Amino acid sequence: ILRIILNKVLIMANINVVKENKEIVAADGANLRLKAMQNNIDIYKVWVKMMNCGGAGQCGSCIVEITEGIENLSPRTDAENKILKKKPENYRLACQTLVSGAVSVVTKP
Repeated sequence: ILRIILNKVLIMANINVVKENKEIVAADGANLRLKAMQNNIDIYKVWVKMMNCGGAGQCGSCIVEITEGIENLSPRTDAENKILKKKPENYRLACQTLVSGAVSVVTKP
């Protein structure tokens, strides 16, 4: 059991938040929106800070641009495909994105 726990702890994802010049260390499979919020990274534009869907993938207000490491993210969800259909493939909803390796993210693109 100890070996399994140690292996889980050692699998980490580094999230480079470009504009803020900040590096976040996250466990494999971490939610991008939650990790940003836990590290005081503001992913919302001013007018939606208090009026967003709270991570349900319904409003599109947590859009981020992935500049490196897109292969280290979960696939786009149906909610993302609907909301981001006119955006480039490297745009994601932070609330729907799970991180499994090193990525670079631009907030509020």
